[in-house]
Amino acid sequence: MSSNDASLISPAEAASATATLIDVRSEKSRIEFGTVAGAIVVDKAAVEAEFGAADRDRDEPIVVFCGSVQGSGPVVDELKGLGYTDVSHVDGGFPALKEHGVPTVD
Repeated sequence: MSSNDASLISPAEAASATATLIDVRSEKSRIEFGTVAGAIVVDKAAVEAEFGAADRDRDEPIVVFCGSVQGSGPVVDELKGLGYTDVSHVDGGFPALKEHGVPTVD
């Protein structure tokens, strides 16, 4: 499976979405640049452990971001493979969200 452009959303769409935000950037990047307020931090290697539980709502909207779409795209594919139906990622990643003015925390 590979991520396609249909799963990409703009920073503005991400900012206005009522969705679970997932930050899959490295700890180093989060320490250096902060993260989006309210985002859940998930290690890319732990996506299945975090989201594979049988009791999770597979229709919940999820927006994934990384430093770029190359980092978030595989996570989108993995979540879709786990049965999630409303998964997208941010065109431009965290830098684009921050530039758009999405509230961040250190």
